[in-house]
Amino acid sequence: MRKLVLIVLVVFLSISAFSTIKVGAILPMTGGVAAFGQMIWQGVKLANELFPQVLGQDIEIVLLDNNSDKVQAVNTTRRAIEQDKVVAIIGQVISSNTIAGGAVAEENGVAMVSPSSTNPLVTQDRKYVSRVCFSDPFQGVAAALLAFNNMGAKNVAVFVDVEQDYAVGFANFFKDTAIELGGTVFYEYYKSGDQDFTAQISDALSKNADAFFIPGYYQEIALIAIQARQLGFYDPIIAGDGAAVPETIEIGGAAVNGLYFTTHYDSGSPAITDNAKLFVEAYTQKYGEAPGTFTALGFDTYLVIRDAIERAGSTDREAIAKAVRQTKDFPAVTGIITINESGDAIKSVAIVKIENGKFVYDTTINP
Repeated sequence: MRKLVLIVLVVFLSISAFSTIKVGAILPMTGGVAAFGQMIWQGVKLANELFPQVLGQDIEIVLLDNNSDKVQAVNTTRRAIEQDKVVAIIGQVISSNTIAGGAVAEENGVAMVSPSSTNPLVTQDRKYVSRVCFSDPFQGVAAALLAFNNMGAKNVAVFVDVEQDYAVGFANFFKDTAIELGGTVFYEYYKSGDQDFTAQISDALSKNADAFFIPGYYQEIALIAIQARQLGFYDPIIAGDGAAVPETIEIGGAAVNGLYFTTHYDSGSPAITDNAKLFVEAYTQKYGEAPGTFTALGFDTYLVIRDAIERAGSTDREAIAKAVRQTKDFPAVTGIITINESGDAIKSVAIVKIENGKFVYDTTINP
């Protein structure tokens, strides 16, 4: 009998030694915003390579593709929680998907930390959904200050993707600040996937717009810039963090030179933490190029969740979720991150300009 107990104990210890802590990564690896998901996945993988363990166990990243789709955002979240038994989730990426998938995380009491979903509704009235990026109220302020104070705009045409919560919310926060600054704005509407923006651009020109603001995603930002230049608009074009991927330049070409955008991070900005220095060195050595914004956000999200698990001292989902909301002064790549009781990160906004087909850091706006 004693021998049997001993055998069982040895087997149990052996299994424990090789067990992993599963963390989900629900990202758009395909579909309309796949560029964001692929860059974030690079950051998550790199962080996992550099910091592969927590609480003495390996961290296993379970990657699920939501196809850039709201329905799949829900289905993949449910699968990660119920089938894969993850203890926390990295994701999702765009606000609409995170709002949809976050409802499932909330229902099941599992921490979901978004690298890049900036709409206020992502965390509103939710206990388990947080983010490591800034939110649109502050990004809207920063973009408006850039347009009206730095660039001297007076009358801005705002191109709004009516199908994206991110774009609608961001546009409204920009407008509120613009009015406070004494400027005027008007909206030009479109839908995700549209290819022809000549009607909206022509209307904007007829209303004497002296700047365009595009709080959307990279495909439409690039196409609007191309068509605006073709129609003779050479005044400033400003965008948000949806422009912070190489595809903006690949699609837009020379038309996006001179475009400014608000974002979370640029590798040309001062590295203020050891993690920022490590990240740039490791990424550059591995890929032979400078890292992008969304890669840095993926790296940070992994580190924040790993830190929360460590501080929780267990793999209990509730304890991890509580620890995420207690993140304070964490030395991340994209800056010092504090997550408040509402799940929102308090951090700075970087301003980046496209010059000669490259992203060039311009300045930082602090909260």
